[in-house]
Amino acid sequence: MAVYFSILLVVITVVTGIVWLADKFYLAPQRQLKLANAQAQCNDSLTEEAIKKITEPSAMVDTSVQIFPVIAFVLILRSFLYEPFQIPSGSMMPTLLDGDFILVNKYNYGLRDPVFRHKFYENGQPERGDVMVFKYPRDPKTDYIKRVIGLPGDRVIYRNKQLYIKPACQEADTKCPEYQQVEAEFVEQGTYSDDTGVLTRYISKMPEKTHEILVNNKVIPRTPHYFPQAGTQRDEFVVPAGHYFVLGDNRDNSLDGRFWGFVPEENIVGEAVAIWMSFDFDRPSDSFLPRWIPTGVRFERLGGIN
Repeated sequence: MAVYFSILLVVITVVTGIVWLADKFYLAPQRQLKLANAQAQCNDSLTEEAIKKITEPSAMVDTSVQIFPVIAFVLILRSFLYEPFQIPSGSMMPTLLDGDFILVNKYNYGLRDPVFRHKFYENGQPERGDVMVFKYPRDPKTDYIKRVIGLPGDRVIYRNKQLYIKPACQEADTKCPEYQQVEAEFVEQGTYSDDTGVLTRYISKMPEKTHEILVNNKVIPRTPHYFPQAGTQRDEFVVPAGHYFVLGDNRDNSLDGRFWGFVPEENIVGEAVAIWMSFDFDRPSDSFLPRWIPTGVRFERLGGIN
């Protein structure tokens, strides 16, 4: 849907922009010329109603002229600066909850055209620990949001619910890095739950960014379903050049890179940077109200995303 909306927004902007230009440089001067000719042919001054009738643009032209600046502003804002998204699931709990409305920075990772998504301006690359929105590699029409764990060239192991990262060896390194375990500090159990059961909260201490994760210690890792990669063990992933490896913060309830592989650089949409609104939808199962009607606003969740 996001792809179709972008295309529709571009089409409307182009059409209204053409009409706006035509009116400014041709149609409006023609109406003024027509008014001058009419005044020259009349002995008496024209009435206000007659002047308005001659100089007033058609409904289509007037509507296009009025909405073009607004549509153009929205297109620029949404395509190159910030785009709003809604979190539809709990795969990024506790960082993001179902009902959170977030802002995604489109500028941090470079600028792309809104239709063909060709990058025309380089401004940076995702960093390990970023919360990133991207086009799902198996269905590019669908937007996904996960956390960046592996950068191009990294080796990542997710074994027994423990995360190990071996950063890519750089030319400047005299000795290539070894695998390092990402420490997970216990916080509490039972505050969060989902379809997998009661969850345990940890603080994941990545070198670049500290964030919270959730784990269901009673769920067996689904290693047999992990993405198969030649030359690696089933729970080991080598990130190809130009790709990224991502995980959900709700580790046992997330369809992420463990199961479908890697995110190509061209699929990246932007970095999730803030929660601008958050609705609570919890209500009794016997409630007559539809599920989509909010029961409250979670003001305490508004702010930046770690």
